[in-house]
Amino acid sequence: MKFRRMSEVDLRGKRIFIRSDLNVPQDESGEITDDTRIRASLPTLQHLLLHDAAHIAVCSHLGRPKGPDPTFAIAPVAARLRELLPDERIEVLENTRFDPGETKNDPESAKRLAQGMDLYVNDAFGSAHRAHASTEGVARLLPAYAGLLLERELEMLGRLLGDVERPFVLVAGGAKVEDKLGVLEHLGGRADAVLVGGKMAEELRDSNPLPYDAVLPSDVVAAAAFEADAESRIVGYDDLPDGWLGLDIGPETRDVFAERIRSARTIFWNGPMGVFEWARFAEGTKAVAQAVAEADAYSVVGGGDSVRAISELGLADQVSWVSTGGGASLELLEGKELPGVTAIPEA
Repeated sequence: MKFRRMSEVDLRGKRIFIRSDLNVPQDESGEITDDTRIRASLPTLQHLLLHDAAHIAVCSHLGRPKGPDPTFAIAPVAARLRELLPDERIEVLENTRFDPGETKNDPESAKRLAQGMDLYVNDAFGSAHRAHASTEGVARLLPAYAGLLLERELEMLGRLLGDVERPFVLVAGGAKVEDKLGVLEHLGGRADAVLVGGKMAEELRDSNPLPYDAVLPSDVVAAAAFEADAESRIVGYDDLPDGWLGLDIGPETRDVFAERIRSARTIFWNGPMGVFEWARFAEGTKAVAQAVAEADAYSVVGGGDSVRAISELGLADQVSWVSTGGGASLELLEGKELPGVTAIPEA
């Protein structure tokens, strides 16, 4: 992709509006539970500071508020960013989605964001699939450039769309097939094997809309109820008791998946194998994460739950790329254009 890069422009004395992706998970008390995206934003901000930008206004959405809501205030995120990068030239704006014009790509909202700024940098790959005021609208009003993270995301994910080393294994999990149907069709159709866990596997077993057969679990960790401490047992998939739920892939499936992953030369993983937030149903996701990390392969991990899992296990530095984009990475790998990227003029 040939677009204007931030690294190619003179930043001295400039007032810069930057769209970062600081949409991080928080617990009920507002404590940040994973600051991966904040840390991923640092190289671009450091570049702007080192090249003598006069002022940097950083904005991001946080959660999905319907308007101003203190639960989704940006303050905890701003505090963490300042801990990691203390510089008085950085200003963190309030949650962009507190403005109803943000998601409507309202021209007046974009004008307010652009007011007094010299140029715009989009470094929010995770939001690049949305034509919002802060991702697409501002790019029409100011000279627009791609940040370092956005560049890197497009490069690393783009490698999956070209000629890849084989075997190429795609691992998918999560709740709904429809959420990932596009990438399963477009990218999965190019893979040598597609391994599917989570509730998605049940959907595919009941009705497979794909033009190929995915590798599905042969056994599951079954639970009597959707509860962290529910009675559980390992059963063959076809032996799931009436009323019970499969909340993780079983040990036989873990071994099969791990073997296929470890033998791969290219891997894309998106989605957990079960309810990994509960320790008793996390072993399948852990087994996949470990296998991806151990594989001698070009490996990409995307999606919030998969990224969280591999980060919590301390394995992030053992994979080729950990993407900050959930929906954006899926849409890119489906072959779709991303509005936040196409709004940046070509170099």
